Amino acid sequence: MHTELRRAPAPRNSPACPPTDGSAQGRVLAVGTPGPRRERLTRTLESTGYAVTHAAPGEVGRSVEHTPPDAIVALDGHGGVEQALAVVREIRTAPQGQVLPLLVVTADREPAGVASLLRGGADDCLSEAAEPVELSARIAAKLHRVPVPVDRLALDPLTGLYSAPHFRAELDRELRRPGSRPGRRAGVLAVVGVAEVDALVERFGARVRREVAERLAGVAERLGNGSNRLGRDEDGRLLVLMPGVDEEGARRALQEFATTVAGTRFVVADENVRLTPAVGWLPLTDADDRAVDRAGDAVAEALRHRDLRPVRYEPWMRATTPRRRPRQVVRPLLLALSPLLALLVGVGVPFALYEQAYTVIGWDIASAVYWVVVAGLVLSASLILLECLFALDAPARPAAPAQPYPPASAVIAAYLPNEAATIVDTVESFLRLDYPGDLEIVLAYNTPHALPVEDTLREIALRDPRLVLLPVAGSTSKAQNVNAAVSRVRGEFVGIFDADHHPAPDAFRHAWDWLSNGYDVVQGHCVIRNGDSSWVARQVATEFEAIYSVSHPGRTRLYGFGIFGGSNGFWRTDLLARTRMHGSMLTEDIDSTLRALTEGARIATDRTLISRELAPTRLKPLWNQRSRWAQGWLQVSLRHLRQALRNPSFTPRQKAGLVVLLGWREVQPWLSLQILPILLHSALRAGGADQINWATPACLVAFAFTLSAGLVQTGFAGRLAVPELRRRRGWFWLHALISTVFYTHFKNMVARQSHLKELLGDRRWRVTPRAATKAVGQE
Repeated sequence: MHTELRRAPAPRNSPACPPTDGSAQGRVLAVGTPGPRRERLTRTLESTGYAVTHAAPGEVGRSVEHTPPDAIVALDGHGGVEQALAVVREIRTAPQGQVLPLLVVTADREPAGVASLLRGGADDCLSEAAEPVELSARIAAKLHRVPVPVDRLALDPLTGLYSAPHFRAELDRELRRPGSRPGRRAGVLAVVGVAEVDALVERFGARVRREVAERLAGVAERLGNGSNRLGRDEDGRLLVLMPGVDEEGARRALQEFATTVAGTRFVVADENVRLTPAVGWLPLTDADDRAVDRAGDAVAEALRHRDLRPVRYEPWMRATTPRRRPRQVVRPLLLALSPLLALLVGVGVPFALYEQAYTVIGWDIASAVYWVVVAGLVLSASLILLECLFALDAPARPAAPAQPYPPASAVIAAYLPNEAATIVDTVESFLRLDYPGDLEIVLAYNTPHALPVEDTLREIALRDPRLVLLPVAGSTSKAQNVNAAVSRVRGEFVGIFDADHHPAPDAFRHAWDWLSNGYDVVQGHCVIRNGDSSWVARQVATEFEAIYSVSHPGRTRLYGFGIFGGSNGFWRTDLLARTRMHGSMLTEDIDSTLRALTEGARIATDRTLISRELAPTRLKPLWNQRSRWAQGWLQVSLRHLRQALRNPSFTPRQKAGLVVLLGWREVQPWLSLQILPILLHSALRAGGADQINWATPACLVAFAFTLSAGLVQTGFAGRLAVPELRRRRGWFWLHALISTVFYTHFKNMVARQSHLKELLGDRRWRVTPRAATKAVGQE
């Protein structure tokens, strides 16, 4: 963390909390060279009721960092007091070791040696000849009645963090210090909660709140290098006071902190776990005596999304203040008129510009724009043809995995009311997967009310423990469901699927072929399985073959990076835990792709990695689905394109690909529309449409070339399609015809309207309805 995040220095002589696990009097780390003396010490400790772990000199720091004990008992070695002092220094150098009770068992009975050890940092010394009951009593005394220096009473005795009352006092002093007038205070107050803490408390008891706060503070210390204050409240949340930092710098620092925590595996209650930090913050300019509570309200909002983004407190987050939505009148009207607005913006305004330029200053701008439009259409067609050619030479899947098959996880994200008719069939298909390692199936779902299908799912989970049901309370998006699941999964890699997907039996085995050979993400081939349902479904089925058999593999090879397409994608779990999905993005998959690529991830595309899904069967659901996709791509372009072009980690080839994917795709729908105002202007200038020379060679060649690109792409899709669709040649002929006269224009209309929706702030997620349907015959 580039700004300063540091907890208050921990006292050496501070008491450990009494053991709460109930399995022993406490956990003691026995430090000494392996041999008879350490074995005798172990037997003594165990005979008096302590659970014992071991560490040799030189390994103590790592041991107490991973699994902090309640107390440490160290043996002096053959080097006597000097060697014992070295062990004491090693223990006290470790951040966790600074606050643990430390007893030294020594064979040296000389007072000078004992005094040297006590001055060096030991809390007590005991002769090796002492009775076990005395050793036990001395440990117990340190656990329960160790004196705390007066100047340390403000600190948590085990973690060294400020207690909640003293942290608030520190905050109050910061707000009242001279020169810190309201409106001019620089700094930020943050509160950090953890999404998994309640589940951990339920399993292991209240002591995990202390441990979790301690782990968070440890990360903050490693990332920081200064004097910011850290505290802990009664719920175990980390409190962070960051004076003297501007808001943007604090936000970046908190984001780095959250990403680091999410990407780290911690030992909590002797178990290896992932933690999902939820960061709420507010600037000190807005702070008052309720600042910590308000930052806590922002934590509650961050916990809903679990996407690692720090949330700035806003007044509507207060539990006692209902969020008021202003009555919308103008925006719904504008959205209803958006097709007319698109024509006005894309046709009417340019036509008026051409006419005014010609009439007022005599410039025929339309002629110049005409050649720009022709060049743009030729460029789009050329890029499509290049993708087709490069798709023929797409990289083949590695022949074999480079490592043994590890545990794997599948996450099915579902909005249950929408998937009730298909979810059982989907779950059963996942349970038939053929994977040599351990495979868990996590169904992460949300539902506004209980449904009968949940009883069926619970019965399946009882029958097959591989199925894990994960209701995500309060979720409103697929991103939140995936984020809730990623800290729960046990697999080394995870496949992400929508609730209508049926992966091929070998999907996880083939995904590991890529991931074990150096890739971080692999995107598979989504195949439509209900193409027989309607002409719309057939259109989507053939379009998906053009996308997943041709465009994705071709672009991956052409530009040097792949794209995660939202479903049938496989991630290394550690990368997904750091990246997460942002529910505010309508295409959270493309957004996560860009953030993963920025981190240096390698993304492969494999058209032989099959999963079959359902397509919309009517035009209106298809419109809603494609409108969301188009608006989501625009959001990603606005957020990432400029940053990506400035990022030195991207090669020129990759930057060119990003310009095409994030820039040109947003310009092209409006550019293609310019032919209408140009023709209107030309007809008006020529005295009528019949006076225009339509047989201009350059125009005819450009038109033929542009038209051929779609036909060629459809031909490639038919050649590279999966076998069950390759046999449906009529579908591809029909797709070529419909795309030429209707579907391409349909998608351009959707794209233009989505731009207006984003401009008007309409970012509603319209669910695509799904129903159980007859599948296309599979080979």
